[in-house]
Amino acid sequence: MNRSDFYYELPQELIAQEPLERRDASRLMVLDKHSGKTEHRHFYDIIDMIEPGDTLILNDTKVLPARLYGTKEDTGGAIEFLLLNKHSLDTWEVILRPGRRAKPGARFVFGNGELKAEILEVINDGNRLVRFEYEGIFENVLDKLGEMPLPPYITKKLEDKDRYQTVYAKHTGSAAAPTAGLHFTPELLEKIKAKGINIGYVTLHVGLGTFRPVKADEITDHKMHSEYYVLPPETAELINKTKAAGKRVIAVGTTATRTLETAGFNGLPLKPSSGWTDIFIYPGKELHVIDSLITNFHLPESTLIMLVSAMAGRENVLNAYKEAVKEKYRFFSFGDAMFITDIKE
Repeated sequence: MNRSDFYYELPQELIAQEPLERRDASRLMVLDKHSGKTEHRHFYDIIDMIEPGDTLILNDTKVLPARLYGTKEDTGGAIEFLLLNKHSLDTWEVILRPGRRAKPGARFVFGNGELKAEILEVINDGNRLVRFEYEGIFENVLDKLGEMPLPPYITKKLEDKDRYQTVYAKHTGSAAAPTAGLHFTPELLEKIKAKGINIGYVTLHVGLGTFRPVKADEITDHKMHSEYYVLPPETAELINKTKAAGKRVIAVGTTATRTLETAGFNGLPLKPSSGWTDIFIYPGKELHVIDSLITNFHLPESTLIMLVSAMAGRENVLNAYKEAVKEKYRFFSFGDAMFITDIKE
């Protein structure tokens, strides 16, 4: 299966540059995963399509304001840091721009000296391992000095940092938001609970590799990035009970999907687990855990559109995307949503 099999034409003006004023007012395309039939709704209608006893699984990761602008301590030259992965208490893997000449021992300053950094070593892909120096709590310093690491296709400045966080974000560690969850409001979640629908949480810290293009012509030659995940005991138990009762497990987003399918690789019942996952889901790969999926519209030829195609079939997905373009849906992180499920007649 080739990368080009997942290409579609997308007019530039359909790439959403900012979130809607109301989170759950986005449009919602409902796609039948078997027939390819579609319906057009709004996201707040999702409650009408989920039944009591079904379980929603949300990724409660929290995005770091991981982009920092500073200067080189000795020359004053401008530098941009992008935090990727935490290695230990104050040590992080970062991308530097410009960074080609930044060698071990080089030091940088951010803000009015509230944060300083020293390069320890050069590691994978030219990234740097960096040790930070600061007073107080690192997350507080970062919240003051850092900016949200918006995807490269969003060129407009985000005025409210919270709009690139889900309302249930809890565990800090992501370099990008699990964007399918951005559509939920506290009020909608309360209505969902009141209807008798279960809500469970997993954590997967989204890495910037989620935006890494597939360069291999044959998709099976593509190497996935690794991301850290946690499936807590209470969520594993909830999913097992849902399955035993014959109800649906509905993943909110590709990150929740990757977490559950990593944990369920050896089949059910699920057991609590945590660790690093580089699972690559594409057509032909069997999904063991999830029954339905809430997701956004993804980039052409990306691993994310390949995952969605594993759920609903490549032709169904590409036909739905073609329809979404025709109907002028909003695409990508701040765009509209899709619910892949069985449409009841």
